[in-house]
Amino acid sequence: MIRTMTIEDYDGVFALWMTIRGFGIRSIDDSREGVERFLKRNPTTSVVAVEDGKVVGSILCGHDGRRGCLYHVCVHEDYRRRGIGKAMVVRAMEALKAEQISKVSLIAFTKNDIGNAFWNTIGWTERLDLNYYDFVLNTENITAFNQQ
Repeated sequence: MIRTMTIEDYDGVFALWMTIRGFGIRSIDDSREGVERFLKRNPTTSVVAVEDGKVVGSILCGHDGRRGCLYHVCVHEDYRRRGIGKAMVVRAMEALKAEQISKVSLIAFTKNDIGNAFWNTIGWTERLDLNYYDFVLNTENITAFNQQ
């Protein structure tokens, strides 16, 4: 079952994130408080996939009023290749469309072969015409990569 994510899903979502090898977790943004802040700003667009009472997939999805963005798209390894990822993406994009958002973007690490193959397979286009830039406002928001 795919449904809108709430803060009550956080423990299950975080546990899922910890099973994904190479997954980057930010110390502040991905804390319970950080995710709660994100969900309050974007209450209808993030999704979870639940099977057997367990969170097996999730997407943090939000927008700025102009463009939507997908973050932390993942499906537990034991549940992949069953259409869960694509169904979650469709559900999140439908939620964005309901809020009159007409373009969606995401970032995938170049070393994320599984994720990049997924995005290419379901019709997303890699942008080669732009550069992506970051500026860190809070140096305490550290990214740790799951090395399981």
